[in-house]
This record gives sequence, C-alpha cells and structure tokens, in this order.
Amino acid sequence: MAIVRRLAVRKQRANEVLVRLKRRYPNATCTLHYETPVQLLVATILSAQCTDERVNQVTPALFARFPDAAALATADIRELENLIKPTGFYRNKARHIQGACRKILSDFGGQVPKEMSQLLTLPGVARKTANVVLAHAYGINAGVTVDTHVKRVSHRLGLTEHTDPIRIERDLIELIPQPDWEHWSIRLIYHGRETCTARNPRCHECLLRDICPANTTLTGS
Repeated sequence: MAIVRRLAVRKQRANEVLVRLKRRYPNATCTLHYETPVQLLVATILSAQCTDERVNQVTPALFARFPDAAALATADIRELENLIKPTGFYRNKARHIQGACRKILSDFGGQVPKEMSQLLTLPGVARKTANVVLAHAYGINAGVTVDTHVKRVSHRLGLTEHTDPIRIERDLIELIPQPDWEHWSIRLIYHGRETCTARNPRCHECLLRDICPANTTLTGS
C-alpha cells in the first residue's frame, strides 16, 4: 500500500509540474537546428556533453559540406572531425556519425529508421538520442528523453530515486501521459537551464517551489 500511495503522490505532483511548465513554456520544442531526420540524428549525437547553442553554430557548415547520410558516410574522417571539433569529443562523435550513416545506408535503405530497436543498433545512439529523433523527426513518443537537466530536476522534484537514465525514464513514463513524454523533457530542460540550475538553484523565484521537496527556501538549507 505504501508503494501505491507513493506512486499516487508522485503522479499528482508530476501532473501539477506538467500543468505549470506548459503555462510557462507553451511553445517548447527541440532547439537543435535541422532539416531532415539524419541531420537531427547527427545534431543530437553532437549535443552529447555540449550545448545546443554550440551545436547550432557548427551544423550549418557541416550540413552544407555533408548534407545527407551518403555524404557523411563517405566523408574524409579528418575533415569531419575538424568541422565538429568545437562540440568536444570530436573523434568519437565523428566515428559514431560516420558509422551510423553507413549502417543507415546498408541496413535501412538510406532512411533513418522509425523503430526504437532499429535506432539503437546505430553507433553512438542510445535511448536519449533515439527518443529525440523519433519524437521530433517522426512525431513518435516512444519514451522520455533523460539528459542531465531532466535527471537533476526529476530528482529534486522527488519523481525518481534512481541515477541510471533508463530507470529514471521508466519512472517518468509511469507518471506522465504518453502524448506529453517528449515535451515534458524539453520543458524540464528549459526549467533546468533557467531556474533549477545545477549550482545555486533559484528556488526563491521557482514556479514549482511550493511542491518541490528540494526547495531550499522551505528547508532553510
């Protein structure tokens, strides 16, 4: 019974968070710039350990030079590395991008697949990247994207006790209606950047302060 009550409390809190964040960020959407599913896939791979703003500074030149999976698959790896170098971890990212594009050509007819299981076979693609691609390229809410902001804010709101992104995603899927899964993530990311920052969160001006267990203005910590 205690587990059932705890889940009910979390669902109620998550629903209130969703209502408030929808009001605060009514037009929340993916901030990565792209024109095609493969460009979104590449941009999302580049966004690992990097800001979307920095990625958006890099991708215009990248996509002008290598606009599609065929071009990326056959790109000179050193040129590809140089183009994406500002995003960090550029050697691994270049290898993943090229490997993913080659597999897209060899296994999926040149099209980014629309199935989670197929996306996860691509080099450099885990559930976070796959969820972003499915939601924003194809309108498919297959899961909840868990990045550092979603992880941090969900913990502070008492919606999960886990640290592993897959287990956090499972917890959030239980709490959030499926049509809101991806935009829940985006709104939590906005909130994490603007208010619930990693250091010195601005609890005194947070629109969730009265329902957040980690609110320092209530605990006095």
